[in-house]
Amino acid sequence: MFLALRGGLKNNSKAEAVVCPPFVYLAEAAKVFKNQSSVKIGAQNCFWEEKGAFTGEISPKMLKSLGVKYVLVGHSERRRYFGETDETVNKKIKAALAAGLIPILCVGETAEERRQGKTSAILEGQLKSALKGVSRLIGGQTVGLVVAYEPLWAIGTGKACSVDEAVKAANVLRRTRKAPILYGGSVHSQNAAGYIAARLDSARQAGLDGLLIGGASLDPKEFLAIIKQIR
Repeated sequence: MFLALRGGLKNNSKAEAVVCPPFVYLAEAAKVFKNQSSVKIGAQNCFWEEKGAFTGEISPKMLKSLGVKYVLVGHSERRRYFGETDETVNKKIKAALAAGLIPILCVGETAEERRQGKTSAILEGQLKSALKGVSRLIGGQTVGLVVAYEPLWAIGTGKACSVDEAVKAANVLRRTRKAPILYGGSVHSQNAAGYIAARLDSARQAGLDGLLIGGASLDPKEFLAIIKQIR
């Protein structure tokens, strides 16, 4: 799969692609994409301590040694199945930043929270809690941080969030903390164009800066079809 992506991304100069494979494939991915500046390697998770007796955990320092640049933090599946909280996410973000990694912080509301009109409050609360004590700010810009809006009701359901709703959520997040904003949730090559067209307009300070692609990324042809839509 990595080789198929490498060939397809060889001449990609319009966007930066971040590939986040399972831990056991990180070293291989780093080797395959070593000479492609437009492709970076990301991990799916990390622990919040640099070292210690934490059997089975992977520290940010270990990831850094493998050539990893990004790490997903607080992904909805980690929160749902492994009990991650805003507090543990906060610890992981601090540890990742300290190791020189760029965290991709995932936030999003449930279907019930959305129905009750709590989306903005939930996103603001998650973001503020996750970034509590994180002081790497220059002129209001969070240095070395990416935020991914992934509404839980859209992930893996085939019911993608509308572009307008995704942009609205992105603007809520951007008001709380200035950082690149991605959208993730049932993104595929047939609906990606709308999100891509809603990229950041510096004059309006609105829109999306990229996509967090889940299931569609498992198919190299589908993943490349999405990336090729970026102009």
